[in-house]
Amino acid sequence: MFPSHLIDLATDVLTKAKAKSWTLATAESCTGGLVAAILTEIPGSSAAVERGFVTYANQAKTDMLGVSPATLAEHGAVSEQTAAEMAAGILAHSPVHLGVSITGIAGPGGGSADKPVGTVCFGLAVRGGPTATVRHLFDGDRAVIRLQAAEVALALLLSSLDA
Repeated sequence: MFPSHLIDLATDVLTKAKAKSWTLATAESCTGGLVAAILTEIPGSSAAVERGFVTYANQAKTDMLGVSPATLAEHGAVSEQTAAEMAAGILAHSPVHLGVSITGIAGPGGGSADKPVGTVCFGLAVRGGPTATVRHLFDGDRAVIRLQAAEVALALLLSSLDA
């Protein structure tokens, strides 16, 4: 169902999470649960994957993750600030050790001069540690952008587990 390189990456994430006895969760907007789906494609994933939040609408980001309406109004849904609050919200609303958030513009519409289609912001939160953010600009159609975003999210989880 998913490209083999994403399954391999997700397998590495799960192997390392299990080795550390860590659980994880996702908060996804433009990927609509794709990262959680890739992780749970792997048998035994329930030992590490605790939950996934699909917060496509701004109200869902606020209701489910505690993203501030002021952050959304000032910076927009697609921003490092929103991604950081989404990631922090994972830890605030679940018992996991690690969370990754994704918010972006997969297209084909919805882009602007400062946030073109393909702009995706990620947040990574580790319990007891700082929340990090990163912003990428991907090329391709909607499906390609979403798969690229999922790959980056999995890579961020893996890098945190390697630390």
